[in-house]
Amino acid sequence: MGEVKKIKDISLRDIEIKDGFWTNYINLVKNVVIPYQWQALNDEIEGAEPSHCIKNFKIAAGEEKGEFNGHSFQDTDLYKWIEAASYILAAYPDPELEKTIDEAIDLIGKAQQPDGYLDTYYIIMEPENRWTNELAKHELYCAGHMIEAAVAYYEATGKEKLLNIACRFADHIDEVFGKEENKLPGYSGHQEIELALMRLYRAKGNEKYLNLSKYFIDERGQEPNYFNLEAEKRAERIGKEAVLKEHYYMLVQDGYKYMQAHVPVRQQNKAVGHAVRAMYMYTAMADLAGEIKDEALFNACKILWENVTESQLYITGGIGSSDYGEKFTFDYDLPNDTAYAETCASVGLVFWSQKMFGIDQDSKYADIMEKALYNGTISGMSLDGKSFFYVNPLEVWPEACENRQDLMHVEPVRQKWFGCACCPPNIARLIASIGKYIYSQQEDKIYVHHYIGSDAKFNVGNANIKLTQESNYPWQGNIKFLVTVENPVKFTMALRIPEWCSNAAVKVNGNILTMDIITKKGYAEVEAIWCNGDVIEITLPMTVEKLQANPNLRKNTGKVALQRGPIVYCLEEVDNGADLADISLPRDCSLQAEYDSNLLDGVTMITGEALRSHMSDWKGKLYKRAEYNTVPIKIKAIPYYAWANRTPGEMIVWIREC
Repeated sequence: MGEVKKIKDISLRDIEIKDGFWTNYINLVKNVVIPYQWQALNDEIEGAEPSHCIKNFKIAAGEEKGEFNGHSFQDTDLYKWIEAASYILAAYPDPELEKTIDEAIDLIGKAQQPDGYLDTYYIIMEPENRWTNELAKHELYCAGHMIEAAVAYYEATGKEKLLNIACRFADHIDEVFGKEENKLPGYSGHQEIELALMRLYRAKGNEKYLNLSKYFIDERGQEPNYFNLEAEKRAERIGKEAVLKEHYYMLVQDGYKYMQAHVPVRQQNKAVGHAVRAMYMYTAMADLAGEIKDEALFNACKILWENVTESQLYITGGIGSSDYGEKFTFDYDLPNDTAYAETCASVGLVFWSQKMFGIDQDSKYADIMEKALYNGTISGMSLDGKSFFYVNPLEVWPEACENRQDLMHVEPVRQKWFGCACCPPNIARLIASIGKYIYSQQEDKIYVHHYIGSDAKFNVGNANIKLTQESNYPWQGNIKFLVTVENPVKFTMALRIPEWCSNAAVKVNGNILTMDIITKKGYAEVEAIWCNGDVIEITLPMTVEKLQANPNLRKNTGKVALQRGPIVYCLEEVDNGADLADISLPRDCSLQAEYDSNLLDGVTMITGEALRSHMSDWKGKLYKRAEYNTVPIKIKAIPYYAWANRTPGEMIVWIREC
């Protein structure tokens, strides 16, 4: 793998977002989403599905009587909420929010068992059966999200109570799982613990957590398969027929591809199974590979990356095309109307992208991260922060969603909450931590991955550096950086040239640089002795592009999608009338981009001329001889992330071309 200079992510305490686009989202999370989701966790949202989450913790802690309600992984909704709230606290101290989190942590601590174990489902329902059904009951998954929350809160506040709870649980897990005698030779049914242990290792500096993460990754898919052994033990206890009636049969029939346990991870060469599980596992694999310099593990990551991004990725950054199993299917199977593209999966793609860049400093990882950030993740939340998509299709016909069994998973409007509410707090924690993804530092090189207005602090050698980024991205491609230093400092600025952009230009103090000399693996690298007041400018021309899909992607043959900058566009019925599938774009059509501050909280829309069928020719006819009579119409396309925020109706991303 070779020696790679350490890549350091920027602490949220060292960056202040001052961006027209993302500041709105962060304020939404801070002022609306976090309070709203706290109400949801406490079952206080009228008309929403109850969460039961806080109530379960109160029962487990002995504060209330009752039975467990919800999914076995319901605990994670609280943990992800704490993580999101912690990221907000890191940048925006709030005593009341901190008090609420502390009270939640106190409740979590009361529920923790004397040996460190903590899972409200098993504490309440099956205390004697802990660690007997890791295939389906998500104990390690819950533990992972608790660990992530603990690390985030510790980094934001310096308080160690939740971190200590997490360490006690991780220590317990280390005593239960492993190759040693009297330990379970197992691993998680839903990956998450692996990446969380890597975060805990860095927070505490304890190699036990690194080694435990490595064990879970190394053991996965080995023979004899642990899930077979687990099922045999469960059958001895509850009977074979009872085991078959559980989720077990669905999961075992494909050799555990569903949870990526069909073969050892270093032998995996195609993304299969549940997409969120895959993203969390691939993130951990890349993180571990970089940490311990594991060439074989990183090669597996690269092969999987190529398969996902070249054959199984929606243009919006969505992944996982099948409702059945929320999973990957096969190469180029990317249907639009039945797409699953779970919000959590796109969030996981952002995590994986960042870890891949940590090993291989190539702009292709940040390009995919950008695609997901501006399209397939934030589409999962309404512009008012009070409703959410679990599924993110690329084509919606509401009547079909209501009447077709194969489209029942597709919602034409966002929902207030879900019984399985993994996505709302996931998108909240991503937005709240957006500052972590803008920059990376590699000794005396500062990488700029995303163009988000901000003030950021760095240290090169013993010199303190402040970079002020001014941007109206993603609507405009003119970005400026102001350098603030006490004394001249030598370092390299590496500016990402997005894959969608041609003819980028970079200036330093007004002097244009030669791009073919300074661009390395997609980054324009400018090495200089920087002085106080120096200015770097990068221009990324944004034009409206019509994109085609690979011919193997059969659903989109003869169609195009519209993109401008990083934003993918769609047509909505509210702007273009019904029967959107009938609209055709002439190959030589003129398309214009125009910013509208009154539309969808301010967006750049795309307008142009298109064609529709002459519907009067079809009166009383279901079929007729082809005559191709059309009428000209004007169309309006809006950013995909903003669809379903007005009058409900049809939506399409891919448009016929003629």
